Amino acid sequence: MEHLFFDHSGKKLKIQEIVFEMAAFMKEDERRRYRITVGTDSQRLEDNTAEFATAIVIHRIGNGARYFWKRHEIGKFFTLRDRIIQEALYSIDIAKEILTALKKADTPLFSFEVHVDVGEKGETKAVIQEVTGMVTANNFQVRIKPNSYAASNVADRHV
Repeated sequence: MEHLFFDHSGKKLKIQEIVFEMAAFMKEDERRRYRITVGTDSQRLEDNTAEFATAIVIHRIGNGARYFWKRHEIGKFFTLRDRIIQEALYSIDIAKEILTALKKADTPLFSFEVHVDVGEKGETKAVIQEVTGMVTANNFQVRIKPNSYAASNVADRHV
């Protein structure tokens, strides 16, 4: 399945194009440190379907960031747990695609994280271990609230 994301101007981009944009952003200042993050958030709709938004963020630490996002709607979700797991699965899938493409690109060093929209406070605390375990089992660093800005802030503004 080909994923199309939007940039800040509304232009649609494929994963390869996003990687090209990220590599160019990093090469603008190779002395800086960079962190690439992927996160997904969702919202349950009245008919129990859910709308998901996934964000890819490249953060030039201490000096700005760029992000790309995609929204999609799928089947019925009757529990918060199922929706949170689907969010993590979307993020893992996109993270794998991004990293595969980045390995072929000439980029400065960067760190890479998957951000999940769960935290110690609220209903999602019951699935923290399950969801973070899924992410780490796929060899990604994982962040939860309040440090999961790709999911909790960036993707959240697009659902």
